[in-house]
Amino acid sequence: MNIDTHFVSSKDGTTIGYRQMGQGPGLLIVHGTMESSLSHSQLAEVLADNFTVYLPDRRGRGLSGPYRKDHKIQKDVEDLKAVLSSTGANFVFGISAGALICLQAALNSSNIHKAALFDPPLIINGSVSGDFMARYDKEIADGDLVSALVTAMLGGQMGPPVFNSVPRWLLKMLTKMMMTGDEKNTKNDDVTIRKLAPTIHYDFNLSFELEDKHECFRAIDAEVLLLGASKSPNYFKIALDTLTQILPHAKRIEFAGLNHGATGNTNRGGKPERVAQELLRFFKTGI
Repeated sequence: MNIDTHFVSSKDGTTIGYRQMGQGPGLLIVHGTMESSLSHSQLAEVLADNFTVYLPDRRGRGLSGPYRKDHKIQKDVEDLKAVLSSTGANFVFGISAGALICLQAALNSSNIHKAALFDPPLIINGSVSGDFMARYDKEIADGDLVSALVTAMLGGQMGPPVFNSVPRWLLKMLTKMMMTGDEKNTKNDDVTIRKLAPTIHYDFNLSFELEDKHECFRAIDAEVLLLGASKSPNYFKIALDTLTQILPHAKRIEFAGLNHGATGNTNRGGKPERVAQELLRFFKTGI
């Protein structure tokens, strides 16, 4: 399948690159933490028979420009709106931190007619703590990416619960092995774990910026599909429970037996075919 590459300038002049495939109504897939535009290429391929799928690289990754020191979620919203304006797309699918960006954008964007959101990390009543971030930031500043990744994985509950009982030295060894294997298998425009590690700072800051600000999302008029996975950490479920009650036009689906990586490519444990079935059902209705 042909994949085209395009670039657009965000409001502050930052370059945002995106990939395009398929034909039909426009659908943007906004990736999450430790991901890039290529992380959902298999999902995009399944959707491409029915939609023109756009896969933007968020700032700090792949085709797009760097973060700025004063970064706030509004910058991410401006990036998303720039791609929406360039493509004419009206549908968005946000994953994890990308779901928060889509939520915020849907508050004041008439261009978003439908939004699907997977595991938005919206913090409700202290559902997850940010205490680990000081240690993570120091380890990143010291160039100790392995330690930083372990700190973020534990603090953000990214791994399975058993990781909490695994000695830190063993987690570091496993993480270092994973990074080495990732770099050996990198192809073409893949963004490595090493390059993605510093972007965790900005993604978690999105969650902290929106902490306990969920009431504002009552104003969203777009149709919303809320997606989650039964094996995802509990704070994602708390966020989805809250949004189900708040959003005026929302439907909720949980993928039994899947985890937080459900939407990604199969080599990272994703089940793109299964996720695509629900997205097609949602986005095709009413077209």
